[in-house]
Amino acid sequence: MPRSPRSPGWPTPRLRFGGWLLSGFLLAGLCSAWADWNFTQILQTAEKRYGPLGPARGRIEAWNQMLQGERDAPERDQLNAVNRFFNQQLNFQDDTRIWRQTDYWATPVESLIKGAADCEDYALAKYFSLRELGIPSDKLRITYVKALNQNQAHMVLTFYSSPTADPLVLDNLISDIRPASQRKDLLPVYAFNAEGLYLPGANGGKRSSDSKKLSRWQDVLQKMQAEGFPVGDG
Repeated sequence: MPRSPRSPGWPTPRLRFGGWLLSGFLLAGLCSAWADWNFTQILQTAEKRYGPLGPARGRIEAWNQMLQGERDAPERDQLNAVNRFFNQQLNFQDDTRIWRQTDYWATPVESLIKGAADCEDYALAKYFSLRELGIPSDKLRITYVKALNQNQAHMVLTFYSSPTADPLVLDNLISDIRPASQRKDLLPVYAFNAEGLYLPGANGGKRSSDSKKLSRWQDVLQKMQAEGFPVGDG
């Protein structure tokens, strides 16, 4: 089942924001553009780092093809394509089975090599894919929630068309993208992206801290840079 990311150790006030009852932190992010990803180099680096790719090569190439096909599409079409791709390509398994660890945050390449992912890996893969398609980080938040029906910690990707909009939820538990106001089964705890951590409130909330405090997020960024992705701070 989905596992909780390591807590950053902050208090968890319960506040109303964007139609969700939050207990934790939301944030806004950077809007800087990335350089296009070089998948020829990425595949070569993946083989050096992880060994022969086998069937995973096809999954990584399909990822590249999906991104190329969606590059000039409207944002909602990009959201649908990315959400559908990873929900179809990856089988849900928890970290103890995939990585023999209680909590491991995988890069998209690592997840596609395994063909399997825990909830945070789906959210991370969708986040980085949408960033590569040109969606700014201030519209995307990797959101840690409690999945009430499963009584489990869970992670999803949320998309904000504006700072005060009802966010759309990209989730591996269901195939369709729904507004947060329709996801009564999810109780948000905190969220993060490239720029920092924010207390919930009007117009995106008040910045409270820096996402550099999230060590697993920083680990993922470092691994992706080593894999050949120019992701910067995310």
